[in-house]
Amino acid sequence: MRDLHKMLILVGLALAACSLYLFQDLNGSFDYALPRRGVKVFAMVLTGVAIAYATVVFQTITHNRILTPSIMGLDSLYMLLQTVLIFFLGSDHVTIVNKQVNFLLSIAVMVIFALLFYRLLFKKNDRPIYFLLLVGIICGTFFGSITTFLQVLIDPNEFSIIQDRMFASFNNVNSDLVWTSLVIITLLIAFAWKQNSSLDVLTLGRDTAINLGVNYDALVKQMLVLSAVLIAVATALVGPITFFGLIVANLSYQFFTSYKHSVLLTGSIVISVVALVSGQWVVERIFTFNTTLSVIINFIGGIYFIYLLLKESRSK
Repeated sequence: MRDLHKMLILVGLALAACSLYLFQDLNGSFDYALPRRGVKVFAMVLTGVAIAYATVVFQTITHNRILTPSIMGLDSLYMLLQTVLIFFLGSDHVTIVNKQVNFLLSIAVMVIFALLFYRLLFKKNDRPIYFLLLVGIICGTFFGSITTFLQVLIDPNEFSIIQDRMFASFNNVNSDLVWTSLVIITLLIAFAWKQNSSLDVLTLGRDTAINLGVNYDALVKQMLVLSAVLIAVATALVGPITFFGLIVANLSYQFFTSYKHSVLLTGSIVISVVALVSGQWVVERIFTFNTTLSVIINFIGGIYFIYLLLKESRSK
């Protein structure tokens, strides 16, 4: 089957999943239920676009298909920020109560951290990308340790608020945040889409890419910052989803035969929309909100991650 036919099938599945989620059991309440469902579907699409794009680009520049941008510690930083705000300021503070303030503050902190992180580590051009990843793992572990320590000391009533933010949720997405995220993600994708041909060359390796005229170091820095901002927006919008990017990116690699990023990125985005919308439908209709979508994704993603590790070790 050609890649075009595969893409059309995936688009059809995505449209079918969105239609099923939007219109099932409306019972005539179009004015009330449909707009709310529409906001949730829109949030799922934006989250899928951001995470899928960031993961594929990140795996391209690291030349490793089992890594995700979460390894940089952004998810852990997000949880640390939420815990610190509630611990020191209280759950009734404007940074917690006002979702727009919390959203913008979360993005700002994560982006500033990423920029400072890259600035310090790329100060010397001879440092390899894996040095950056190693420091990212250490930072993520450090943030997680501080978060756990503060959560042990915090008031149990306020800990329940933190607990709600530990898992991604599409049930209480603010429509204003969705539109803000749309603007940010659209501008980033519009800028990054022009680099698809350079990313195709980047898959050949550093030396080959440089010989073919790609400004390797500048492109890697741009794409790392882009990945960090996209993950920051998605995390601030719905919460952390650790393994989701790993799943959709590797499914795209296996499903499509093309090496072109225009195909792989589009495929991973459509797969992410199918997974999020259908997964949310399962959570609401089958599990009746007894679990969250991120728990299911992380469970499946953890198993898939182990499978990829075993597959990688057997191929060597």
